[in-house]
Amino acid sequence: MATSEMPPPTAPTSRNPETELLQTQAIAIERELSKVIVGYPDVLRGVLITLLAGGHALIEGAPGLGKTLLVRTLADVLDLTYSRIQCTPDLMPSDILGTNVLLASSETGERRFEFQSGPVFANLVLVDEVNRAAPKTQSALLEAMQERTVTVGTRGYPLPRPFFVIATQNPIEMTGTYPLPEAQLDRFLFKLKVEFPSANNLKEILVRTTTTWEPTVEQVSDGESLIGIQRVARDLLIASHVMDYAARLVMGTHPRLPNSPEAVRQYVRYGASPRAAQGVVLAAKMNAFLSGRLNVSFDDVRSVAPAALRHRIILNVEAEVAGMEPDVIVDTVLKHVPEEPR
Repeated sequence: MATSEMPPPTAPTSRNPETELLQTQAIAIERELSKVIVGYPDVLRGVLITLLAGGHALIEGAPGLGKTLLVRTLADVLDLTYSRIQCTPDLMPSDILGTNVLLASSETGERRFEFQSGPVFANLVLVDEVNRAAPKTQSALLEAMQERTVTVGTRGYPLPRPFFVIATQNPIEMTGTYPLPEAQLDRFLFKLKVEFPSANNLKEILVRTTTTWEPTVEQVSDGESLIGIQRVARDLLIASHVMDYAARLVMGTHPRLPNSPEAVRQYVRYGASPRAAQGVVLAAKMNAFLSGRLNVSFDDVRSVAPAALRHRIILNVEAEVAGMEPDVIVDTVLKHVPEEPR
């Protein structure tokens, strides 16, 4: 493998007027979303972190918990194009990506193929119940999510920027579903869990959805500004010892390493990927940025680790028999790995 020189370490981002403006816009996006979505501050923060990091989010939750409303509201706040793909077993890749259509000229009668783009050509794409799509259709999303391009035939088509996928899956109803392959799960920066709301939050949801109340949000940013926010947030300072802590957390999920917790060695088949480590660091930067800071702390790393790691840890058969969940493994690793190496 060819080697190249390492890039210089990340320099601290100065607090200049442009940085302050972009940071204010990022915080305002979260504020506007909270006007509409009731009771899920962690999910809102997770979705926004994923968006600012230029990644994609997988949301797991029962139907009717406002996932579609969240994406539509995000599109309104950012003035971005939005599309929704309802996954079913008979959904074909061309239904998502688009296809070449044979057209005839009304004047000359000449026939030619013209590409008709599919719903994936939008800034924000909601892929509802992604695990209901057949594996062939699921794989059609891989190139779009990773490369930001779509290939139809022999020609590639760039997707609009910014490009952000939120996929949902229902954890209760498993009939007629296809488990997402590990390679596709790894494409998601975060896996977020939407739990059933509390009694007070459920009451507020009822008030908002059974009356004439209509949510109103303000547009506080746009696609161009969002790309600027992504660039500035990526340049946030992360100290070497904090970066080392993030790396050791990911290493702690691997069962064959001597310093891994006992639960990892007993229940984990494969640990988190290098992409998971990248995700933890990027997400920690975005969390710091949304918190009004320009440097990353240990708490930022700890707060984003569960969402960045839970879908990248593959458990073994013994874990399935014992009813072990990836979240328990991540929590164990967080308690086991110290901030400073022993």
